Amino acid sequence: MAMKYQKGTVYLRGKRVKMWYGQYLVYRKDQNGKEVRKQRNVRICPKANTPKWKAEQMLQEIILKESQGFSPTPTLPRDDSVTFRWFVKQRYIPMRQGGWSPAYKKTNTYQLEHYLISHFGDLPLRNLSTFEIQVWLNGIAERGYSQAVVRQCFSNMRAITHMARKQKYLAEDPGEDVAMPLTDTVEKPVLTREQILALLGAIEDVHDLCLMYVAIFCGPRTSEAMGLQWKSWTGTALMPYGTSYEGQFYKGRFKTKASKAPIPVPEQVRPVIEAWRRICTDSSPEALMFPTFGRGNRKGEAVPRCGKNFLRCRIRPISRKLGIPDRLVTFQVMRRTMGTDMQHHGSLKDTQGALRHASIKTTGDVYVQTIDESVARAVSSRTTAVLGGWTAPAERLGLTGRNIRSVPLAEQQQQGQIAI
Repeated sequence: MAMKYQKGTVYLRGKRVKMWYGQYLVYRKDQNGKEVRKQRNVRICPKANTPKWKAEQMLQEIILKESQGFSPTPTLPRDDSVTFRWFVKQRYIPMRQGGWSPAYKKTNTYQLEHYLISHFGDLPLRNLSTFEIQVWLNGIAERGYSQAVVRQCFSNMRAITHMARKQKYLAEDPGEDVAMPLTDTVEKPVLTREQILALLGAIEDVHDLCLMYVAIFCGPRTSEAMGLQWKSWTGTALMPYGTSYEGQFYKGRFKTKASKAPIPVPEQVRPVIEAWRRICTDSSPEALMFPTFGRGNRKGEAVPRCGKNFLRCRIRPISRKLGIPDRLVTFQVMRRTMGTDMQHHGSLKDTQGALRHASIKTTGDVYVQTIDESVARAVSSRTTAVLGGWTAPAERLGLTGRNIRSVPLAEQQQQGQIAI
């Protein structure tokens, strides 16, 4: 008897006259009464005047006709051939990866292989139980794995078992009642004002200084900062047109719809961007704001920087001399520091607008109407609080014998610090 919910496969055969054939699975009992699965091939119709989609419909009619009165239960695997590894690699990843960003695809496929498949890989999928999943999750939590790793394993396992149940590889969902185990509290460090000022004061390269100003006081994600183009700079904000990952630019691809919003630039940061634009070798609209040189097939081309490489090679050697731990010199910490400081300079909704979170739940569980002017004021207020009373060497930025201070933009223009 055929399995009712299978699609089967349509293919062509024949030399002189092409014919559509169909292939699907049937179950039969052998001489010992044991049910075995076999493939059945049937002739459907001539290829002439019959497109493939029509042949597929005709095959479905054949399968349904043979499976009349057939209970859905036999669609479940009747042997141990469908393992956890097979289902994840042949069903779960192919169906889900279309919606994964390059960065998430890399990390998530690694976690699936390293944590889930390495433990459950050879286990027949139908033998997977709630008890076994829960004990495994409790075990990795007790071994001191971070909350992020445990939660990702928890989410992946529930998604896998849910899909297996929906596709009738499992009679019930063993991940439905699995609970997230308790884990150690995750440390969420931030930079202090003194550390920020010391780091900015020690950076001599204008390119590096500009990128750090944008990271610390505008709060973009790493992929957004490295994907900025000169047409993104409007004079008051940075408009993202895409993101980058590991040296590749992805036009129009963002984490969320909210990520497409302009990035407010505080008045104190605008002269630094202008100083970098004046000496940048290529400031045409399509050019990258913070490029590096490609290698291999892209040798000589300007390509997006890798955030980790930039920090490791250009910033951390400076921060180490200042006694700033490496764990604090990350774009995530800079973004978190901005979000933490912003609570003293604006509303929760202002913080959400500045960080461009898709949901207020990411920033808090309160809903307030977003006001763009209020967001800009909050960002500028926070920047003034950090830079208040501190000056950067004017000659480093090529300014007219003056320093960048925490003063309004109009006053800076009057003083000749930036071009009007």
